[in-house]
Amino acid sequence: QLQLVESGGGLVQPGGSLRLSCAASGASLDDYNIGWFRQVPGKEREGVSCISNEDNRTNYADSVKGRFTISRDSTKNTVYLQMSSLEPEDTGVYYCATTSPIITTLWPSFYETWGQGTQVTVSE
Repeated sequence: QLQLVESGGGLVQPGGSLRLSCAASGASLDDYNIGWFRQVPGKEREGVSCISNEDNRTNYADSVKGRFTISRDSTKNTVYLQMSSLEPEDTGVYYCATTSPIITTLWPSFYETWGQGTQVTVSE
């Protein structure tokens, strides 16, 4: 059974960087498209980025384009989210999730298996 574990969150000052990891067990992430999402209390979960399984095509929310980079390392069965130039508005719990290879949207409802999340706080 596929399980996802996120890590790498923490407290960072505005303008700083973090790299989040999404490590999988029980199945290969190469069989899925992978998405990163974030959520703050009182708001809906928001799609941040996704990467396809076939050719590693990427998609980003407008709010993070040019600042975030998603990538995968098949040898480690892990997907990363490199976040730079962080802003207070990037604060939230970040989740990774899997979806079918035919799905390229960032709508959370299309994603099936989710990790437990990792907290990112951007503050002075």
